[in-house]
Amino acid sequence: MLPFRTEIRNSPKEQTIKIYVNDVSLDTNIMKMLASLNEIKLVEIQQSVARNRVSKNVTIYAKEEVDINDLHQQIEEVLMNYFSVN
Repeated sequence: MLPFRTEIRNSPKEQTIKIYVNDVSLDTNIMKMLASLNEIKLVEIQQSVARNRVSKNVTIYAKEEVDINDLHQQIEEVLMNYFSVN
């Protein structure tokens, strides 16, 4: 089982990418690491609602001209590398 799960979410204003990490103590490290990607407008930690298995998630807002699917794939690759090293 992967130590994280990602999904693209639609909201009334814009699409976001949510990252749910099994070990929420890593959320801050992941947030800082992803904030350096040029395609990302904002990264923040939010409280999870509904039936998620973790209490918090990392929420990513893409810049307007960025394809959300390409960014989602890039983030998954970064996270796979991060967790394979750590």
